[in-house]
Amino acid sequence: MKEKSLTISLPLQISELATGLIFAGATTLSFFVPFALGHPQWLVGTAVNACLFLAAIFLPKKYYIPLIILPSLGVLARGMLLGPLTMFLVYFLPLIWLGNLILILNFKSCFKSLKFVFSVFIGAGAKYLFLFITADIYFKFHFVPKVFLQIMGLNQLATALAGGLVALIIFKIYEQLNAGSKKAA
Repeated sequence: MKEKSLTISLPLQISELATGLIFAGATTLSFFVPFALGHPQWLVGTAVNACLFLAAIFLPKKYYIPLIILPSLGVLARGMLLGPLTMFLVYFLPLIWLGNLILILNFKSCFKSLKFVFSVFIGAGAKYLFLFITADIYFKFHFVPKVFLQIMGLNQLATALAGGLVALIIFKIYEQLNAGSKKAA
């Protein structure tokens, strides 16, 4: 009989079934929260960023792409988060995707050696700096209105930090429920 394999390159060792379930849940949430709720940005952004942080902990890299792109496609499909400014979001799609990847990779890299909270600050800070700097460049070239400096600036930092807090709470609950789980070396 074949043993269930574990994903050992992750911060946690979980079964393939658990990985699939986590991926399905995170993917569904990452699209449908922005699509169904649309706003307020603090709530939607917090939920999406929590999914990104949890993906970094529980999922292998091959699952990141849908989680990185689906939230902004959900917002775009809904077309209500930014109202008449939604079309400007098209200019940001690749940058938002890259910002989400920056958050995941920085967090995951730091999580191996730092505490959860410090890793959240580094991942959130890296995403914030990237998106704010690109929004500032877009604004200076008159591609987007000034409101995008706030939307892609401090709002991104706040929602990423809040998402990190939600992910920390979920992670602590997971640890308590699965006391036998060990962090991978």
